[in-house]
Amino acid sequence: MLPTPDAQPGFELKLNDFLCFAIYSASHAFNRLYKPLLDKLGLTYPQYLVMVTLWERDDRTVGEIGEQLLLESNTLTPLLKRMEAAGLVSRSRDPADERQVRLRLTSEGKALLAKAQPVPGCVLEATGLSGADAQRLTDEITALRASLAR
Repeated sequence: MLPTPDAQPGFELKLNDFLCFAIYSASHAFNRLYKPLLDKLGLTYPQYLVMVTLWERDDRTVGEIGEQLLLESNTLTPLLKRMEAAGLVSRSRDPADERQVRLRLTSEGKALLAKAQPVPGCVLEATGLSGADAQRLTDEITALRASLAR
């Protein structure tokens, strides 16, 4: 049973009853699962997320990527500089708006996609979920995040 705001005196708080702990601990389990997969690609998980956004649609602004990943530019900038130094992306000022920094995949960054293709399947297999169940759970967690953000 999940803890409720109207809990009676003497109500026991049990860590494993907390939805937030289930999500928090699942996040750690995902990180442990992804690490060896991404080590083979030379990426950290946040770098992998940036690459996925660029594989999805190349030539984006840092702001667009930050918005999609729910990260501030001051968090993204050091990460992107390391990715640029590794030869995966190039950063340049947008000629139409000098305040914007555009991010583009290099040929090396584009080529990495072929090596990254098996990662989602490996992760899905490790969850033990069907594709449909994984999508349903993803939709539910995304709706939960939206509710919490309001």
